[in-house]
Amino acid sequence: MIGVATATLAVGCRPGQSGPGWLARRRGPSGIATPPCIVRPEQTEGPYFVDERLNRSDLRSDPSDGSVKEGTALHLAIRVHEIRGNACLPLAGAMVDVWHCDALGVYSDVRDRSFDTRGKKFLRGYQLTDGEGAARFTTLYPGWYRGRTVHIHFKIRTHPEARRGFEFTSQCYFDEALTDRVHAQAPYAAKGYRTLKNADDPIFLDGGDQLMLHLAPAEQGFAGAFDIGLEMT
Repeated sequence: MIGVATATLAVGCRPGQSGPGWLARRRGPSGIATPPCIVRPEQTEGPYFVDERLNRSDLRSDPSDGSVKEGTALHLAIRVHEIRGNACLPLAGAMVDVWHCDALGVYSDVRDRSFDTRGKKFLRGYQLTDGEGAARFTTLYPGWYRGRTVHIHFKIRTHPEARRGFEFTSQCYFDEALTDRVHAQAPYAAKGYRTLKNADDPIFLDGGDQLMLHLAPAEQGFAGAFDIGLEMT
């Protein structure tokens, strides 16, 4: 069994607890501003993680049958940095997994009370971070399901095949007004109005305000970058 060491937050900041918000060297040696190491809380993996090892950037298709999920496009970059003292360094070669439900609140490759999608692999995949620490995905704006607000899961692992590596798991969340606009359109509208918002989700309340994904309009949907700084000890 592979041993896993947890990638922690900045000193004095525990998962779900407010911290300094960022720790970074604001200017590099050349005077050029460097991206901040954003400190984010760790959150639960949840019941729907499957270690598919699907190396792909476009998560909308299902390799099991070639079908493509419908919905509003979401171009997502997760930018990972390592905190070393006061330095904020891009973390290259880290494995970033992303998984979430479709427009109707269904996850792939799991059996649940309301669906059985075993063998399907839509809206799952991983990318390795590049030299700038970025893993880039094209996916869909998530739908909703009972008991949770709208969210995307992600997991960051270093050296996942080694006996010992670092792992950080969390979720990111969306602006309520934007979600309402997206969910009023097809195919989301077929699900009906969502029953839970951010402020009523107990998982969101454990640090979710520090895990918001800020989006801008992009081709056929939205685009956003999610910065995170890890102190790996």
